[in-house]
Amino acid sequence: MVGRRPPAAGATPPLERILAPFREFFGAEVAGGIVLLAATLVALGWANSPWAASYGALWQTPLAVGTEAVGLRKPLQLWINDGLMAIFFFVVGLEIKREVLHGELASPRRALLPVLAALGGAVFPALIYLAFNLGTDAARGWGIAMATDIAFALGLLAILGSRVPTALKVFVTALAIVDDILAVLVIGLFYTANLDLRWLAVAAAALGLLGLANRLGVARLDVYAVLAVGLWLAVLQSGIHATLAGVMAAMTIPARARRTPDEALATVAAVLPRPGSDAAAPAPAGDPDPEEALRRVRAAAEAADAPLERLEHTLHPWTAFAIVPLFALANAGVTIGDHLAATVASPVAYGIVAGLVVGKQVGILGATWLAVRSGLASLPSGVSWLHVWGGSWAAGIGFTMSLFIAELAFPGQVRLEVAKLGILAASVTAATGGAVVLGLAGRRRRAGGPS
Repeated sequence: MVGRRPPAAGATPPLERILAPFREFFGAEVAGGIVLLAATLVALGWANSPWAASYGALWQTPLAVGTEAVGLRKPLQLWINDGLMAIFFFVVGLEIKREVLHGELASPRRALLPVLAALGGAVFPALIYLAFNLGTDAARGWGIAMATDIAFALGLLAILGSRVPTALKVFVTALAIVDDILAVLVIGLFYTANLDLRWLAVAAAALGLLGLANRLGVARLDVYAVLAVGLWLAVLQSGIHATLAGVMAAMTIPARARRTPDEALATVAAVLPRPGSDAAAPAPAGDPDPEEALRRVRAAAEAADAPLERLEHTLHPWTAFAIVPLFALANAGVTIGDHLAATVASPVAYGIVAGLVVGKQVGILGATWLAVRSGLASLPSGVSWLHVWGGSWAAGIGFTMSLFIAELAFPGQVRLEVAKLGILAASVTAATGGAVVLGLAGRRRRAGGPS
């Protein structure tokens, strides 16, 4: 029998090609989670230091863009929350589109398990929060307990190293991305102020132009950038939260390259010196000069790179290492001593903690068990029920998106500070529980026992 041909030297195995984008994304999220944690600790330390007054004063500093007649004037905190976080949501939208087209959510069979798990992990926390707050004006905060912080969740899995199988990391990543989709829908549908139909029409026109550029095959990113800024401005004025413009714009970015890798390589081969030739010798008549050859190589490489992947690769480090940590620095600072008593007595805090810690476990485990038991899906290879339980603990770390929704639910209220302390308490509890359960699962896995 003829054996399988070994891979050519330097060839990448198919599985590695599939996992490569995930590994890059996972690595950036993990490192970003460390920076995010540092920013959170700085915010808490600053807000509870003798210089606490400067913390609030800094983020309320007004900044203006434009003129008095035509321009925007907002506190620094709102420029971060409404402006820079729109870039974060844009990257979230790019990740969602990539996963739906090429990733774990591309196949209905593979997507079913994380989708159902995310749905369970969103519904049960919201119901538990409402059980504590139904019938009061605090019920508006039900969306706070739904969110999973993907950076902190994946950071926890990375700290545990080989004790966590790669399949579980992929599952939690897909679950968290579906969770982001649900959070975006919740923000758009339930945390929207009064609508201005005129600005909504302008936003619809900008979004239509973005879609038209995609349909016409426009690949220049500056065209999309100009139209996306216009969309953001229109959405900001319309009453819908401005960050949703980022997700809408991301859906219009082309996900297909203009040329295949083989076509790009053919162009490169045509303009570069042939192996063994003297690169210093004069080029034959008709051959491009070195500057022109370099321009053609760059153009070929760019044409073989999908705009979506290029943008995600460029912007993801900025969101992971700058924008999200800056958001935490501006929003996570809460004076613990001034609000601890109110937090201990608040149904808002109990609803958030119970929702994120208990609700995530019940919802994710329950939905996963039903999907597997009914035969609709199966557990990923190498993932045990103990791993799923540990992953459901990790999904209870709801930091960034929970803080964001809390700002929308309770703007300028003392209840906001209580919600922030509840989010912090829930996230620390969930991270600790996840580390314990996944550590136990790792020991059982190495020992060869049931897990």
